[in-house]
Amino acid sequence: MRVSVRTACRALRAAAWPCAVLLLAACASAQSTRDAKGGATAAAANMQLGSAYLQQGNLPVAKDKLERAASQAPRDAQVRGLLALLYSRMGEDARAEDSFREALRYAPADPDLLNNYAVFLCSHGRADEGVKRFEQSAANPLYRTPWAAYTNAGVCLRGAKRPAEAGARFERALQVRPDYAEALAQLADLDLADGRSDRALSRVQAFLGRNPPTADVLLLGWRAAGAEHDKLAAAQYAWRLQKEFGDSEQAKSLADGPNGGQSGGQSGGQSSAPAPGRP
Repeated sequence: MRVSVRTACRALRAAAWPCAVLLLAACASAQSTRDAKGGATAAAANMQLGSAYLQQGNLPVAKDKLERAASQAPRDAQVRGLLALLYSRMGEDARAEDSFREALRYAPADPDLLNNYAVFLCSHGRADEGVKRFEQSAANPLYRTPWAAYTNAGVCLRGAKRPAEAGARFERALQVRPDYAEALAQLADLDLADGRSDRALSRVQAFLGRNPPTADVLLLGWRAAGAEHDKLAAAQYAWRLQKEFGDSEQAKSLADGPNGGQSGGQSGGQSSAPAPGRP
């Protein structure tokens, strides 16, 4: 007859000493397993709540939930990664970096962790370290959006005033995904900044000949056409931008003139800190 550990534990008082020792070990093991499962369940619940509060911007409650999750599951890389984002949002940079490093110690090849740590590094002027992590993330065959990681690396390098290196990353992003509008917009904007409006216009025209428009790409077409003194093309881009993206910031920027709506960062506005895991 098969006897459960629980039943055996209840019979300990009637057992001989050697048997009691063995059964005590089994009882302790069973209790430890139940505690571990309970802790993992509680950690997962607190992590989910903490992540939700973090997204809502309720940082004090997010901090409470995520720190509880970390105490319940100290080796969980996802919890450590969320704590790193939280501390970064709170301006506690040293704690954020420690948490990123801990997370990557437990999951060194996790592409989302690498991407988020790279954003943190770039936002603190550490472009070389950030680009290295972006490219590690992009090289991971399990990462679903390597083109975004290459583009983020380019944005980081633009922020560091290294346009040639940035352009190479945008080109790489387009090699991986030719219809990725953000990388195209970044390249065209680099051309305009370098005084090569003809090249920027050619890029935009070629891209729109194969892909749907975005507000950024149409705005860059308008700016490039204006720089080339092509009034007809500029008017066409402005008309499309107002017709297809009338409520966008890009459409509203038409009133500011050709230099009023420069698209230097992701989704407009140059930034040295790329957006995390943007697709």
